[in-house]
Amino acid sequence: MSGVPDLGPVPTRIPSDVGLVRRLVATQFPQWADLPIRRVANEGWDNRTFHLGSELSVRLPSASPYALAVDKEHRWLPLLAPQLPLPIPVPVAKGAPGEGYPHAWSVYRWLGGEPASRATIADLTAFGTALADFLAALQQVDPTDGPGPGLHNWYRGGTLETYDKEAQRALEALEGHVRTDLAAEIWQAALRESWDQRPVWFHGDVAQGNLLVKDGALVAVIDFGTCGVGDPACDLAIAWTLLSGPSRTVFRDRLSVDQATWARGRGWALWKTLAICAGALDDGGSELADAKYVLEQICTEYEESV
Repeated sequence: MSGVPDLGPVPTRIPSDVGLVRRLVATQFPQWADLPIRRVANEGWDNRTFHLGSELSVRLPSASPYALAVDKEHRWLPLLAPQLPLPIPVPVAKGAPGEGYPHAWSVYRWLGGEPASRATIADLTAFGTALADFLAALQQVDPTDGPGPGLHNWYRGGTLETYDKEAQRALEALEGHVRTDLAAEIWQAALRESWDQRPVWFHGDVAQGNLLVKDGALVAVIDFGTCGVGDPACDLAIAWTLLSGPSRTVFRDRLSVDQATWARGRGWALWKTLAICAGALDDGGSELADAKYVLEQICTEYEESV
């Protein structure tokens, strides 16, 4: 596959702790030096995240490739925010390397809410509608000069072929554990569908942890580190990883997703789910069970569509 990016190994993450954040804030933003600092419980992978008082948060990229998103977020998020129907994080300050920490980092306004899940969402169809409306608005933002697929977002918005090696390794590892023949068929069907339309803005990681819920409703979308302009199919994976039945249907209809883009979105969901399944094989437990459930959702929806 000539021209397909090579993702390389997963970056080695560097440690950070409350003490480091306290020193960085004290030396670079002394106006906040007296605010309490504590680590966020579910901080994700690309950034180490800390509460700074009750209204702010500190995000420290956990490895060099993830630090590429800092300048992008500071340039684009203030421009995107006023054009979207739900709150998104907007940086209030950019920190510099220091105190032994090697990358630029950010201070954001804290957005309240809890991660989306079937337990926290009151009406899944209403949730799917609100999320589709948010993504539709994002896609309407002028993409001129926006960041295309690249290492800054792990080539989200580009071809699924970038993830083919990972998908194939996962399929080999999962042989005998899941319906790998059908999964391989779904993957190949997704790879056959290419993107040849005008690039649009996408979030890049529309996952449960990045969708905040309050009183059962979607109230904010966070973590735009993988955002960019290109093929928006990567934002459709949530249709299988969280939505189902009527909520999936309304989500697709509201976004007016064509068959080819839907197939690629299914491919993005499949790649992610296969990787989680393969990674959880040794430990088992709820993560494996949840990933197998999502994989079955993908397989069943595909079978019903052909």
